Amino acid sequence: MEVFKTDIEGVVIIEPMVFNDARGYFFESFSQREFEEKVRKINFVQDNESMSSYGVMRGLHFLRPPFTQSKLERCVKGCVLDIAVDIRKGSPTYGKHVAVELSEDNHRQFFVPRGFAHGFAVLSETAVFQYKCDNFYAPQADGGISIKDESLGIDWQIPVDKALLSEKDIKHLCLEDFDSPFDYHVNLYSEF
Repeated sequence: MEVFKTDIEGVVIIEPMVFNDARGYFFESFSQREFEEKVRKINFVQDNESMSSYGVMRGLHFLRPPFTQSKLERCVKGCVLDIAVDIRKGSPTYGKHVAVELSEDNHRQFFVPRGFAHGFAVLSETAVFQYKCDNFYAPQADGGISIKDESLGIDWQIPVDKALLSEKDIKHLCLEDFDSPFDYHVNLYSEF
């Protein structure tokens, strides 16, 4: 696998080595050893999958400490625009984001560390999105930033005013009205 650093430290794009032949393709979608050599030490404990149709936007989600999660994400069918927003108080990249297109064709993966809000927009007719988490889901710790927050400067590649959002996602605050539970100077990985 090849790892590409982004403009925000810790957020990386991963491209697997894909072997194609007349039968189709094969690639190793995850190797604990290689991930830890090239990205960071991690212990994934939960895998999730969602299916969505064009125009669905999910996010921008996070879990509050001590339930916060890192995620390793990929799109196994269709195409999504995946976003990570730095919400760590005191971070030199606070409020900045990284965007990457994940698709069944490019096989890319996106690693979003703890201390970031995450969301995606479905760009294809349907999309199946999978992600690994390094902490179990805790509904009592749910949090979010508004997808409609224009101050984030995100080009979602679909009309946000026509996006399909959950009731929960419609109610999230904009970044300027949000009191982040994350501190850039606190190690969110102390258990590793």
